[in-house]
This record gives sequence, structure tokens and C-alpha cells, in this order.
Amino acid sequence: MSGRPVLVKPGLPHPLPGAVGLSHLSAYDWEAADGVCGGSPHLHLVCTEAYVVTGGRGAVQTLSPDGYREIPLEPGSIAWFAPGTVHRMVQGGDLRITVLMQNSGLPEAGDAVFTFPPEVLADPSRYAEAAGLPPGTGPETAAAARRRRDLAVEGYLGLREALVAGDNGPYREFQRAAARLVRDKVPTWRELWRTGALATAERTGAQLDALAAGEPSYLGEATAHEAAPTRLGGFGMCGRRDEYNLPGTTLPYGGE
Repeated sequence: MSGRPVLVKPGLPHPLPGAVGLSHLSAYDWEAADGVCGGSPHLHLVCTEAYVVTGGRGAVQTLSPDGYREIPLEPGSIAWFAPGTVHRMVQGGDLRITVLMQNSGLPEAGDAVFTFPPEVLADPSRYAEAAGLPPGTGPETAAAARRRRDLAVEGYLGLREALVAGDNGPYREFQRAAARLVRDKVPTWRELWRTGALATAERTGAQLDALAAGEPSYLGEATAHEAAPTRLGGFGMCGRRDEYNLPGTTLPYGGE
């Protein structure tokens, strides 16, 4: 054994810094039952999500153990939410954001759960039917995305009303129901994390070891990469989404 540090190759080809996910969103301008225009409330089970506002105005409404909040969004502002935080993007006028998502690939692999009413969450097949969309970006997909949004808002308003009244029971039960829905997906998520975010962090450790040993030969692999959105105007949870067909960036491994 030479004792030289062994560099860990990234499991993903050319991941973005930190193996983050990336997409661009224009918030929906569809009016919901409460008169508010915006996206589908949901939470993530293991991913922190960040909004970087690039244009327009709006807000993000959140439900968490510290209660209900409405965070203003304007160009240059950033908001982010830890796993378990219910969030709803609200349109205030031409709101556009760049989304940075922890744990490359996991949100598209089912890490996000909509705030559908309890009876939908209790039935995995019914949940899957309500959450799914037809392929493409045409009128049929738009109508399905709006129905999905309206159903998520229906459940969300009940959670918010209870939380504002000081009752966090429905919110906690929603978190538990979301966890039950995704439990069978954990082995797949673990592999995505292992070959994405974890592999990237381990590679940094190996690079530090190499530098400490005075053997920076890995720098000989230096290069640059570029990409542009390859699908424009897709229907995301919060709005129309521009996506990158790069593993771990927006689409699931293997694409769609």
C-alpha cells in the first residue's frame, strides 16, 4: 500500500457545486379558493429548498412548529425552508425565482408531498393519481396541474387554520402521513444521495487529503462545463418551470 490519498470520483457526471438541484420558476397566476394566486403547498422530507428571487414580487407562506409565516419575496431576496416546512409560493406580480435544492435528484424522486386532504393522503394509490400529471406542457397538463394545486390548497387551508388557532395536531399528522407515503422510497433515495451529494462531499475530503500530502495531481482534471435549460414551461409544484436535463440537477436520474 502506497498510503497515497484515493480520490473519490463523483457518482454524478459533472454535478453542480455541492450537488445541488437547480430550476427556474414563474409562479402560477391561477386564483385559488382563498382568492390568492400561487402554487401548490407541499413539504420536503429530507431536502432544504431555497428561493432566489430574480424578478417580480410575491411571498412564500410557511407552516412549521414556529407557526404560520408569510415571507415577502422581491428581487435579490432569498428564502429557504428546512425539511418538514410546508411552503406555498404566492404570486404578487410577475414573480420569478431560481430554486436551489439540497440532495440532487431527491425531490423528483418523490421527496415532496402535497398538502392534500387527509383522506387522499391515507390512500397511496389515490394520492399518486392526484399528484400525477399527463406528459407535456399543453392545456390538458395545465388543467391537471391546476386541479392538483386546488386540492393541495384545500388541505393546506385546514392545516393553517388549525395552526393559527394554536392547534398543531393536524400539521403534525400531515407530517406523519407524508412520512408514511414515502417510506418505501427510502432505499432509492439513499442511493441517489450516496451517488450525488455524499459522493461530492467525499471527493472534497479526498482532495484535501491530496493537498495535505503535497500531491495535487487531481488538478490535472480541471475543466469547465456549461448547460442551458432543455425543457421550458414545465408544470412544477409552484409554477411554470424551466428545467435542466442533467442528472441530479432537475430531472430524475435517467431523465423523463
